[in-house]
Amino acid sequence: MSSFWEIRWHGRGGQGAVTAAKFLAEVALSKDFYFQAFPEYGAERMGAPIQAFTRLSDAPIYIRSAIEKPDVIVVLDPTLIGTVDVLEGLKSDTIILVNTPMSPAEVRKILGLEGKKNRVFTVDATKIALETIGRPIPNTPLVGALVKATGLFQLAEVVEGLKVSFGKKFSEEVIEGNIAAIKRAYEEVKES
Repeated sequence: MSSFWEIRWHGRGGQGAVTAAKFLAEVALSKDFYFQAFPEYGAERMGAPIQAFTRLSDAPIYIRSAIEKPDVIVVLDPTLIGTVDVLEGLKSDTIILVNTPMSPAEVRKILGLEGKKNRVFTVDATKIALETIGRPIPNTPLVGALVKATGLFQLAEVVEGLKVSFGKKFSEEVIEGNIAAIKRAYEEVKES
């Protein structure tokens, strides 16, 4: 893992953005990294646009604000593109990961990133979630895709982290479905 990462998650209430942000932080904790994970809610209701944030570092983190210039932007709901400024604070090397069946080239065009060096990744996380978990919650598949896109952690570390984190709350069937979702998204994520 690089020394410092800031990840901003864009989703809607109920899609698991906050859970994904916190879960990634738990994986970092298991690797003895420092972390922050916190949400920013607007209207606190199902379906409302939300942001969540994750900071990961090998040194103490003293920043106590929302992430303004993310290293990674994860979009859980592609309908937010054009509605919310998901690219706010975009740097020339920000990685963008979008939950969509579209290709990375199509998303790059929609986002106006043609000719820019940003790496753009896509994965149909909702489809994967439906087929592995039985619910349209794209958060865990996107964690798998994020790990592949960034190299932040090894896939096995994330799977083990999920067993520990989710083992406290969910049945073995739910845990296995989420592990399958992470692994499948890790394999199916595409880059342009």
